[in-house]
Amino acid sequence: MKRIVVGITGASGTIYGLRLLEALKATPDVETHLVMSKWAKENLAVEHTGYTLKQVNQLADVVYDERDMGATIASGSFMHDGMVIVPASMKTVASIATGLGDTLIGRAADVTLKERRPLLLVPRESPFNQIHLENMLKLSKMGVEIIPPIPAFYNNPETIDDLINHNTMKLLDHLHIANDFGGRWQGLNQAKAALKDRDRG
Repeated sequence: MKRIVVGITGASGTIYGLRLLEALKATPDVETHLVMSKWAKENLAVEHTGYTLKQVNQLADVVYDERDMGATIASGSFMHDGMVIVPASMKTVASIATGLGDTLIGRAADVTLKERRPLLLVPRESPFNQIHLENMLKLSKMGVEIIPPIPAFYNNPETIDDLINHNTMKLLDHLHIANDFGGRWQGLNQAKAALKDRDRG
């Protein structure tokens, strides 16, 4: 069974974290460990996700309070197969880049790094300033995968859900979890044929 740690911070785009949790829950043999920051919880209502906190917690196998620095995921001895912070606020990115570890999300990311396990960040900010970019470059050089939620249009998305699913597919791919979640590139000829079929409809 794979163990995946998911951190959801207060950056805009809470739905990206929720969609990943939905996908992981629907995947056999995956155990999900969830931490949400205070402002991530606020965003559940602000961004009209349609989820209550109770419903979000039910998507995970284990849920932690962000202040619980004694949690199992705060230790490198806790074995897991990767951590995703989605969305990742610039405060969280800075905390990880400097090794601050002042919240459970930051501490869990720190031990993920020191144990050389996969760490994926989905930064949600625009535009990036030089500090943001330097922090992400520093982390990238350490092996962190920076996967911003940039939409793709080659698969002709028709809804916001299509755009969210495409990003979720990328995260699952980088966690080495088989999926067919977001419309993969099938080559130019097939893309043109699919577009013609849609126009005829």
